[in-house]
Amino acid sequence: MRTRPPLTRAHRSTLAVAAAATLATVTVLVLPQSAGAAETAPIGFGAGTTGGGNATAVTVSNLAAFKTAVTGASAKVVRVNGLISLSGQVDIGSNTTVLGVGSSSGFTGGGLRIKEATNVVVRNLNISKPLKPSDGITVQESTKVWIDHNSFSADRDHDKDYYDGLLDINHGSDQVTVSWNTFKDHFKGSLVGHSDNNASEDTGHLKVTYHHNHFSNVYSRIPSLRFGTGHFYNNYVAGADTACHSRMGAQMLVENNVFRSTKIAVTTNRSSDVDGYANLRGNDLGGAATEVSRVGSFTNPPYSYTAEPASSVVASVTSGAGTGKI
Repeated sequence: MRTRPPLTRAHRSTLAVAAAATLATVTVLVLPQSAGAAETAPIGFGAGTTGGGNATAVTVSNLAAFKTAVTGASAKVVRVNGLISLSGQVDIGSNTTVLGVGSSSGFTGGGLRIKEATNVVVRNLNISKPLKPSDGITVQESTKVWIDHNSFSADRDHDKDYYDGLLDINHGSDQVTVSWNTFKDHFKGSLVGHSDNNASEDTGHLKVTYHHNHFSNVYSRIPSLRFGTGHFYNNYVAGADTACHSRMGAQMLVENNVFRSTKIAVTTNRSSDVDGYANLRGNDLGGAATEVSRVGSFTNPPYSYTAEPASSVVASVTSGAGTGKI
């Protein structure tokens, strides 16, 4: 998407929309978490996602077998052994766990699409160089999704539209947790809500938690969030131009993260006709600027979670995020 300079306050004010409804509150535990800890179940908005559960695992090592194994809504666990080249995306059915074998299995050249599905887990995969128009993973019209301990990457040797997004969540998707992943060497990291003109489908949805992810040399969209509600905590961002971007009335809580070599850690007033909302607490900005035009009402996520202090985030994330850690 073309990025435009921030709009004037006068222009934005004529297009302002009501804030999202206030979410239920719970007590938050702020305690240290052991470095590299791998959860056995998702924390955050994606809590309760089980994928294929205890279904007998099937191991595949080629594209044809993988497509067959992930089709349909029956409970299934699909283990990917080796690196599979893709052209385009493969659709993943409901009630599915996709799990990479070892630290180097996964997909290159394309990606996975979770469309009109529910209860999907994707873990321990290397997903690289998704050629446009394919994202590394697209979550579309889907609920209950857990994206965990994957390694996403591309390169910045081409123009920004040569590859598509590493992880995009759109079309009213909901209840998603993105945890312990690495995102490296890309222009467009993670887009939540694809268009300013999709309020009717997205409003009240796009609730996403990002925690303990490592974004390295990713230019922007860390994440970019429209209309929805995002909790971004205990992430490590290094080498970004613009990191967290709340827009079109989205509510974002940015908590106990670390930013390094980043120009703008959080912005609410760029590229869209309507500003977003953001609350910041406990972050180590590392000299990065913030552009928060509207402070939001989302301060207490409706789930229990453990937020470690920013002082330990770099050690935890660098030792625990990515493939080969579960």
